[in-house]
Amino acid sequence: MGQRLRALVLLVVVLGAGTLLGSSLAQWWHAGPPPPGLESSRIPGRVRVEVLNAGGTSGVARGATAVLRDLGLDVVYYGNAENFSDEPSVVLDRVGRLDAARTVADALGIRELRSEPDSNLFVDVTVRLGPEWSGMPDSLGNDSAPRPWWDLRRLVPRKKTTENPDSTGP
Repeated sequence: MGQRLRALVLLVVVLGAGTLLGSSLAQWWHAGPPPPGLESSRIPGRVRVEVLNAGGTSGVARGATAVLRDLGLDVVYYGNAENFSDEPSVVLDRVGRLDAARTVADALGIRELRSEPDSNLFVDVTVRLGPEWSGMPDSLGNDSAPRPWWDLRRLVPRKKTTENPDSTGP
């Protein structure tokens, strides 16, 4: 009995070590080629992004956050803006890194880009999604794209949501 127990413990330890090693190596693996139009948009360093729903359409901030995180950007906050307006979507550069802001704008299909540095914010880029932004352009927002083998999110089916016009959540 003791020999079987030792073999079982050894197996658990080896599997645990393999899991930790695979997890640490996974950060250098890329999920595949970037979406069309973003092939040359590699940004050195970390880009902290906040995504704000400024148009009042439910779920757009969450959807944009998922797209940006799939591209490897660090979305540190998403939610509603202080107030809703009819202004179109805009990407704001907060630290003087227009290349990072341009990459975010291209990823979301937003044309308007402005530089408004704000040292009081702890983000590099702010995205304000207007009422016209309802999701990704067809060429970039392919929800049916396969995920890499090591991404566990591929095992969870995506929910089909229906928009409730009375709801103004993120």
